[in-house]
Amino acid sequence: MSNYLETAKNVYKEAAVNPQEGLCCTTTPVWLLPELEIPKKMLEMNYGCGSTVNPRDLVNEPTVLYVGVGGGMELLQFAYFTRRKGGVIGIDPVREMLDASRTNFKEAEKLNPWFKSEFVDLRYGDALDLPVDDESVDVAAQNCLFNIFHSEDLKRALEEMYRVLKPRGRLVLSDPVCEQEMPEELKADERLRALCLSGAIPLQQYLDLIASIGFGTLEVRAKRPYRILDPKHYATGELIFIESVEVCAIKDPMPADGPCIFTGKTAIYYGDEEYFDDGDGHVLLNNKPLAVCDKTASNLKALNRNDIFITDSTYFYDGGGCC
Repeated sequence: MSNYLETAKNVYKEAAVNPQEGLCCTTTPVWLLPELEIPKKMLEMNYGCGSTVNPRDLVNEPTVLYVGVGGGMELLQFAYFTRRKGGVIGIDPVREMLDASRTNFKEAEKLNPWFKSEFVDLRYGDALDLPVDDESVDVAAQNCLFNIFHSEDLKRALEEMYRVLKPRGRLVLSDPVCEQEMPEELKADERLRALCLSGAIPLQQYLDLIASIGFGTLEVRAKRPYRILDPKHYATGELIFIESVEVCAIKDPMPADGPCIFTGKTAIYYGDEEYFDDGDGHVLLNNKPLAVCDKTASNLKALNRNDIFITDSTYFYDGGGCC
């Protein structure tokens, strides 16, 4: 195992034994769902930067894989939707974290009459070699884990997620991103990588890497402020602004002209006709905004029409798009 991965393992071994509230700065409020009560210790062990739980991904009794279990909070949230034995699979390379999750699930059983610990299948393993069969899960998720990896390991982790997903399955990710160049000294700091700070890469690089694995559709569902690295406390000559991003990558067939990546752009036709048809499968009703992928937005702009308005990326996308 690489030294930096061993460091990360030790950081989260300590976090499992002695919960460290605020180890990661979660930017998404915890889901408030009817008849769901989350144990206090699970909340303290919420070591993520966003959320990977979205009800629209969790229809038709999916099998869900979650890598890097933490205190088990998101596994409990996924189990809320699956509610069957082994419906959620949790993978972690830290045995102490698996033990802590098992204890937390017993507490969750006391607080939630609908929940049984058998709903979650906890397995020892890691993201680079998942102990999961090919094309066996509908939804795979990770929260604030993949940013720890160096590029080769990140590519391997994404390939593993792609392998275990069924066709049209969904990979839901939450990770820090940073548009500035991270100083080499910070990138090489193994503990800062483990704390989800210095491994952040630019969003477009992150999306391009995910698409290169073969995911045909990518949705940027949210982007929020996360952390500041400042010269007083870190080895940097300038303030470094880090954001958290939530992305869903769908195992769709790859279009001939490349992946459809949604970053929250919208097209509005405001001409004299009832609608505009671009002849490529996209129909814009008069003055009805349509979410479009970046590729479609670029093609519409290239038409140089004076009756179509294209917004900038908002980095918030909630379905209903052109593809």
